[in-house]
Amino acid sequence: MSVETEETHKIIFLVEDNKADVRLIQEALKTSSLPHQVVTVRDGIDAMAYLRQEGEYANAPRPDLILLDLNLPRKDGREVLAEIKSDPKLKRIPVVVLTTSKNEDDIFQSYDLHVNCYITKSRNLAQLFQIVKGIEEFWFSTATLPLD
Repeated sequence: MSVETEETHKIIFLVEDNKADVRLIQEALKTSSLPHQVVTVRDGIDAMAYLRQEGEYANAPRPDLILLDLNLPRKDGREVLAEIKSDPKLKRIPVVVLTTSKNEDDIFQSYDLHVNCYITKSRNLAQLFQIVKGIEEFWFSTATLPLD
């Protein structure tokens, strides 16, 4: 028996407090041929509420990929990462840290917390677009992800 999977919209969950970076990442993803939706929150508290489907996010769809900045207001990205990776319902969602930090401690700590990938944002617009397209290509076209 052959089972065909219908291509569905991918949910990219962007946790980023910098409005300019949000706009640039969304622009980079607009050229995608992959059906997707970008959901954005601006701090770590809202990120966890969304992921746990709490409050205003009670009906939020489960993301297929999380793009996480480290330096967030209200709850730091490192704390968010630790909570995601310690929650049995969330730990299989791929998390890509996408941050300006090149600090070795941030890199080591992120991998110690089981981040799937750590990428430093470029301030060069063309390079940032290339990075975002590469993330999308790898996670949605190359990698095999769990269904739930």
